[in-house]
Amino acid sequence: MAEKYNICLDIGGTKVLGAVFDSKDNIVYRYKKKSAENGASSQNVEEVIVSVVEELLKSSGIKKSQLNAISAGAPGVIDQEKGIILFTPNLPFRNYDIKTPMEKKFGVPFYIGNDVNVGVLGEFKYGAARGYKHVVGFFVGTGMGGGLILNGSLYTGNQFKAAEYGHMILDPEGPMCGCGQRGCLEAFSSKKGISDYIRQQVSRGRESEMGEHVQNGVFRSKYLKKALANKDQVTMEAIDRACHYLAVGTGNLINTFSPEVVIYGGGVVEATGDLIRDKVLAEIDKYCMPSIRTTVELKSASLGDDSNIYGSLAMIHDAEGTEPKTKKKKDAGKSKKA
Repeated sequence: MAEKYNICLDIGGTKVLGAVFDSKDNIVYRYKKKSAENGASSQNVEEVIVSVVEELLKSSGIKKSQLNAISAGAPGVIDQEKGIILFTPNLPFRNYDIKTPMEKKFGVPFYIGNDVNVGVLGEFKYGAARGYKHVVGFFVGTGMGGGLILNGSLYTGNQFKAAEYGHMILDPEGPMCGCGQRGCLEAFSSKKGISDYIRQQVSRGRESEMGEHVQNGVFRSKYLKKALANKDQVTMEAIDRACHYLAVGTGNLINTFSPEVVIYGGGVVEATGDLIRDKVLAEIDKYCMPSIRTTVELKSASLGDDSNIYGSLAMIHDAEGTEPKTKKKKDAGKSKKA
């Protein structure tokens, strides 16, 4: 019998990353393509997603009949049961049924979930949270995403809206957040929050090598890494501030859920190594009950940019009632960009 393959996608606001997994959960081919330009319709974006799947099949030499399932993580509020993207901030999807056309086009099951939920699921099944049953995950990127594993299962709450703890309010008189509230964790500890702080300090006459990189929005992670290596004072202050509020938020969730492990991932964490986790560790005891704190570990995520595609693979296994075949390992396959 011919081997079956799964295709897993990370659908973002600027790109779609896809990977082909063999029956042992190894990546044999990967492909990345830019998302449709600003102003594109949902149909345009769907066409990009379809083209990525078609390219993965063509370039990897896998026949359509060998395809087992397709799965994806995407930003926004997503009805995982029906495969409907209810809302997403950076893509033109509103109450959009993406499951039906994908299954009609490729003739296999299609699964989709919120990208951070899926990323935390990836770490739970293949990465730093493997072997635990109760997991809190923070993904520190342009915004602040969260994911929650309770009793060994992904918890998505009523109407799939749970774990938005980037919007827990830590200071009612704090900076304005993009959600319309003040003092959210995201407003302090995300790329946007860090950028806003640096921009504010530069406007007051202070010098920072990050100044030019935050003038028109948020910075790219590589510039943050460089500024920290050069001990840029304003940047170091911004990170200390971000980690302080992340420690407060982490303490709240530790007290609420008593997880076995808290995972920190996302672009900011990847750019700074274990710095974020270590700074949170230095403060966390002040913000949670000692009797609960002693049973919690704090870890950095281990899958990097691949957390989403491994989480998408985990969704397939969950739907089929099967377990992951292997731990995450170095790719043996080829890759291509477009």
